[in-house]
Amino acid sequence: MKKIMTLCLATAFSCSVLAAEPVVNETVGLVVAGGKPITLIGKQVYVGEQAPNFKVVNDRFSPITLNDFANKTVLISVVPSLDTGVCSLQTKRFNEEVANLPEDVAILTISNDLPFAQKRFCSTEGVESLKVLSDSVWRDFGAKYGLMIKDMGLLSRAIFVIDNKGKIAYKELVADISTHPDYDAALNAVKEANSLLTK
Repeated sequence: MKKIMTLCLATAFSCSVLAAEPVVNETVGLVVAGGKPITLIGKQVYVGEQAPNFKVVNDRFSPITLNDFANKTVLISVVPSLDTGVCSLQTKRFNEEVANLPEDVAILTISNDLPFAQKRFCSTEGVESLKVLSDSVWRDFGAKYGLMIKDMGLLSRAIFVIDNKGKIAYKELVADISTHPDYDAALNAVKEANSLLTK
């Protein structure tokens, strides 16, 4: 009888643990790396949807959220790692573009690089006009925007434009992680979203 009771309790405990495990969203076939499809973890977001709030950190490990940029047009440039050629060029390109945009536009670069590495990169490369933020602490951004690369711990390359009402106005999930995003399309989306604000 004791064995039966023990077995029942163990089964009930196992079921409760399984039930408590969160459901993980996985997407395959949207992005390739080295010619092979990669799996993205997290919930995909789409144009027209309300942009999920997220929490990342700056170079001092202070929390930064999307809500901190309320009533602004926000361009989010997502890179796997600042220490790679394309990611470096992408970040420097958007840093240069800040001067051509109105003050009520915020440009953020988000990667899973540690804040120390991001600070070193910005200092070395003279990146000081945009905000470079890290998702390495909570992985909150990657999960909410469906960008975490399974078994790599990096974010997939992407661009988002969020309008002043907090809606996603533009999204580019770059199909090949080793290639550049469409800079012109992203910047045009920023200008279009911002022109709606001023009308």
